[in-house]
Amino acid sequence: MAEPLSNDQVADELSELPGWSHENDKLTKEFGFDNFRDAITFINRIAFEAEEQVHHPEIFNVYNTVDISLSTHDAGGKVTEKDIKLAKIIESLFNN
Repeated sequence: MAEPLSNDQVADELSELPGWSHENDKLTKEFGFDNFRDAITFINRIAFEAEEQVHHPEIFNVYNTVDISLSTHDAGGKVTEKDIKLAKIIESLFNN
């Protein structure tokens, strides 16, 4: 079972994840794109990485906006290192 991070640990990790926030026991971020196709392409790229990590985010899409929420189910829906790792991967996908 994954161990939840403390609020201080999450805050430290967020210093390396611009635009991400810690709300309601989740890491969250909204990503904006030029169009729907780019947003869906991003979601598909996340899907492949998430499947590799066996860690699946909550994803919400409307037109050119993608909202991501991360928490770890087997840690009681809290933020763990798994979430930090996936957030960093998602950031690298967005920035490349």
